[in-house]
Amino acid sequence: MSGVRSAATARATALASTLARSLVPALAAVLALATLPLPTAAMTPVESLAFVAAGAIQPGTVNRSSLAVRATYDVHVRLRVAARALNGSVTITAQNVSGGSIDRLELNTVMPRLGAMKLGTVTVDGTAQPATVDDQTIIVPLGGILPQGATVVVKVVFAATLRSSLTSSNWLFTRTNGIVDMYRWIPWISRRTPFDRPNHGDPFVTPVSPHVRLTIRTDEPMHLASTGDRMSVSADRLTSVYEATNVRDMTLAASADYRTTSAVVGDNLVRVFYRAGAPAAALLKAATAALTKLEARLGPYPYHVLKIVQTAGGYGMEGPGVVWIPTGVGTANLTYLVTHEVAHQWFYGLVGNDQAREPFADEAATDFVARYVLGLRRASRCAAAALDKSIYHYSSTCYYEQLYIGGGNLLDDARKRMGSTAFWTALRGYLTAHRWGLAHTKTLLDALDAGTPMDLGAWWGSRFPTLY
Repeated sequence: MSGVRSAATARATALASTLARSLVPALAAVLALATLPLPTAAMTPVESLAFVAAGAIQPGTVNRSSLAVRATYDVHVRLRVAARALNGSVTITAQNVSGGSIDRLELNTVMPRLGAMKLGTVTVDGTAQPATVDDQTIIVPLGGILPQGATVVVKVVFAATLRSSLTSSNWLFTRTNGIVDMYRWIPWISRRTPFDRPNHGDPFVTPVSPHVRLTIRTDEPMHLASTGDRMSVSADRLTSVYEATNVRDMTLAASADYRTTSAVVGDNLVRVFYRAGAPAAALLKAATAALTKLEARLGPYPYHVLKIVQTAGGYGMEGPGVVWIPTGVGTANLTYLVTHEVAHQWFYGLVGNDQAREPFADEAATDFVARYVLGLRRASRCAAAALDKSIYHYSSTCYYEQLYIGGGNLLDDARKRMGSTAFWTALRGYLTAHRWGLAHTKTLLDALDAGTPMDLGAWWGSRFPTLY
């Protein structure tokens, strides 16, 4: 996410590739991982996922959940636009790859906090279970133990109401200014994480899913800008089906009057979704330039289509293959904001992290890279602070300055000490080693430290007191 507040069809080859990859999971071998707070091993979910037959729940309890659960999502929803009413279900086919048994799933969704969510029937392998909601987490007891390697099918029925404003965090789940915005709304494998925070930090952690399918029906024709590829649309333009591969979320924006403009960058398509009056040409120019510069430093863009989407307002925001740019963003800030959010496609999209507890791993890295390719490095306007804290421990005034700017400056200083060639080689190595996984701040620092004979840990240890 950017720290700046605003004032208010994929190509046929890409589609064929996506469809082909979505068939691989059933043929791949089971990959078992050691139990860790976060699954950190490099993963290629589409190539490694194999489901053990459902119905594997055993009697007993272990009082344990895990992020190391490989899950696919089949989502069916109806959206009544004027009424701001969303209802539907998600069917999650989840394989335990944590290295130990679990007896519950913890699913993240903003709907309880922002959409007055009503939780309907929750079933596990067809049997109703007494799921509960805690803050932004749906806690699903499995009715027994799910062993390592075993698979369970969970269905969650829900209903929610979109907000009608942009205040506070409402912009994540709202219909206003002629646009519907839905972020982090699909119940998704996660762990309990507080939603409230003193700043604009992202209170989320989501493992990659090898396949997500979204079927959405609206009560009036809408142009949709969703993560993934549109596979079909009904003749009345009310029902659309989207599929996505290797994603941590499936964001959705919709408007009755979205227009599009696009350009090709290498083997990627950049498409801008905008409404009349928006700076579409400037958005497309900024996005194509950002993608070109970032691929040169970080390696290939993780997806095939990059969607730049005008949202109702709020903040700039990243989603897999999607960048949200709020209505009314100032001209002077537009290029930076687009570049920052596009950089998140590598630091969040390709390699994820616990964005709430370890924000340095995505926000500092993202802002460093964005400012480096734009030549916008500057000093922090707040005093230096520890960089290993959660989002809950930075003030609203200094979160951006200390973590984004200060953290980015530390990484730039590391580049200068290491030399640019060694630094960028190490950073690309980190992205390759942890592709589609979840990594820690220390993982990133260790990757840089291993890329030079210098002892970087001795130099920056004081900025990460809990890690050194």
